[in-house]
Amino acid sequence: MRTRSALGLAALGVSVAAGHVVYPMALAALTKFKSAQPVRPAPAVWPPVTVIVPAYLERNVIADKVRDVKANGYPGEVTVLVVADGDEATASIAAAAGAEVLLLTERGGKSQALNAGVAVAETEWIVLTDANAVLTPGSLQRLVAWLDDETVGAVAGEKLEGDGGELAYWKFTSWIKRAEWKLGSTLAMDGGLCAVRKSAWDPIPKDISCDDFWISLDMNDRGYRVAYEPEARVIEDTIGSFGQSWERRTRVLGSSLFVLWKKRHMLSPTRPVVSSKIWGHKLWRSTAGPLSHVALLGIATGTVRTSRLSQVFLVGNAAAALFVVAQSREVDLPKPASLVAQVAYLQAVALGGMVRFVQGDRALKWKKPER
Repeated sequence: MRTRSALGLAALGVSVAAGHVVYPMALAALTKFKSAQPVRPAPAVWPPVTVIVPAYLERNVIADKVRDVKANGYPGEVTVLVVADGDEATASIAAAAGAEVLLLTERGGKSQALNAGVAVAETEWIVLTDANAVLTPGSLQRLVAWLDDETVGAVAGEKLEGDGGELAYWKFTSWIKRAEWKLGSTLAMDGGLCAVRKSAWDPIPKDISCDDFWISLDMNDRGYRVAYEPEARVIEDTIGSFGQSWERRTRVLGSSLFVLWKKRHMLSPTRPVVSSKIWGHKLWRSTAGPLSHVALLGIATGTVRTSRLSQVFLVGNAAAALFVVAQSREVDLPKPASLVAQVAYLQAVALGGMVRFVQGDRALKWKKPER
């Protein structure tokens, strides 16, 4: 009986760590036999590019965004297309700043704004970027160069955000994307900056709000590779208050789970490469891992009087919770404590995201603060 209990506890422990430890270790082992990252193409002629900026309540930042894109240094022709999602004020300011503007008659959400923008774009190479994202110099050129490879349907850029534990998390996800790309294709993109090939684009379904994750999975599903370009970067302000961060992250995670539900055929064992990436990169650490953590907390609570290990485990979790509370109150924590708080917070976010998914919260038109 004790052996079975020990094995059960070990299995739960491995489950908790699978997405954050086991999968990265597997990637590290597989990429060890790859001598170098893929080499970014250098097109002989730089084709025209359309930069699509979906915008809703962005009147205070949109002019700066248009100027930022135009000043990025792309060696070919650049068209900035602002898709104003039922927002006349943003549309007017964008036009005055020199952008082409597509004004939608009513708000349909970011995914449908992207569909509308891609539909009217006259170039094969397209960049998608958020209105509040500031590009680092040369990012457009580095990003879209990968589209010179016809097997590449989309390209993920790099996002710089946060500090402390949050920055460590972004570095971790960047390493994951780099390793996956080294093995042929990544599964993760950030809507703040990415590129797509128009001929490879399929419209995002109307019930999808997590546009970047859908694009990435859909490209992989249809046989295209998704490249990763870490030197094409955007800088975004941190999400804001703790409440705003919680709302956004649980919304995104819940929406991502809905994407995975729609694309559940990709989990088939007949597609072991892409299936293992989905489980390792996203699904396990968004579902089974956090639920296993909850199970361990329940077991530890029930055995706290008789087990020193349970006592240590509960004290560690209590400390992590206190670190999260401290961060929510903007207390400057040491880096190790900040990292622990970030891990604990993301576990809680995963549980919150699962609740939103089960409740059917698709968040197609969420309440968005004006910028």
